[in-house]
Amino acid sequence: MNKKHRTSLKDLAKELGVSIATVSRALRNSPEIGKDMQDKVKALAVKLNYRPNPFARSLRREAPKMIGVIVPNLVTHYYAAVLDGIEDEARKAGYSIISANSHEDCITEARITDNFINLHVEGIIACLAQNTTDYKHFNEVADIGIPLVFFGRTCMTDRFSTVTANGDEAAQQATQHLIDTGSRRIAFIGGPNHLDMVKRRKHGYLEALRDNNIPIERELVFCNKIDYDVALSACTEMLTRENRPDAILAFNDIITFAAFNAIKKQHLRIPDDVALIGFTDDVHAEYVTPRMSAIADQSHLLGETACRLLLKNIEGDKNVYKEIVPQKLIIRETSAKTMKT
Repeated sequence: MNKKHRTSLKDLAKELGVSIATVSRALRNSPEIGKDMQDKVKALAVKLNYRPNPFARSLRREAPKMIGVIVPNLVTHYYAAVLDGIEDEARKAGYSIISANSHEDCITEARITDNFINLHVEGIIACLAQNTTDYKHFNEVADIGIPLVFFGRTCMTDRFSTVTANGDEAAQQATQHLIDTGSRRIAFIGGPNHLDMVKRRKHGYLEALRDNNIPIERELVFCNKIDYDVALSACTEMLTRENRPDAILAFNDIITFAAFNAIKKQHLRIPDDVALIGFTDDVHAEYVTPRMSAIADQSHLLGETACRLLLKNIEGDKNVYKEIVPQKLIIRETSAKTMKT
């Protein structure tokens, strides 16, 4: 037997052709909503057997107050470290965290957002799934009045506060290092082009090539799905060309280790044949052979910063903030052709 759908605020709003915010206020007898509309909302709520989540009601009556966090891939060190920073900052202010994994899927992300709305969280911190191009579920959050802060991958920066890294500067610095140490045909393996994070990192890479009068070759720029197998296939195809790249700048940890393994499988030497720098966490980069040159996020600090901005919003600050947490280029053994150890 199929499980019956629980009527949500969103369902009531859709049926009546009004916003979720209007429905929520009507059910709370807000003076902002006229009596006729209040009666319509309440009558429909009875008809559709709408029942507020009892867990949410208990949260509103008792501590702890809750913040919802949406991440694309909870098992990676980056998102785990960001979440740890959010939790540390939230705990100081008397809040607890509910985290959910979108699995890089927009539909799942929208469902999580709806669940958080129904749970009456005090605020939401989110990083976009890689295939999210429709932001209406986040607009609903704002319409209801729930504070929302984006980190990493962001959208609608005129409406929501954001915390990002200086990916453009870091990518430019890393590409310049590859050039300075002997690389000339440098490939960039990225994620979907619509993501602001991809745009920033690719921009920095291209700027470094322009600054050094190195021609930009389209066949050395691959931006597609953030997926290990996709990146492995792309890197392998590049490395088996007659005029293969002599260096790779990789967008994130998944793509970095796909590139690392592709180079190894082709029996090429790192960095002598192909140098490699990845945007990846410093923990894993330290424990491969050769040790990985990495552009490392200050993930914990990024999480703390995102939570601080959210708490400001929760406390009534309506300003939209744009915070940048700088990344660190850490040079090890995979990048410097002319710096033998």
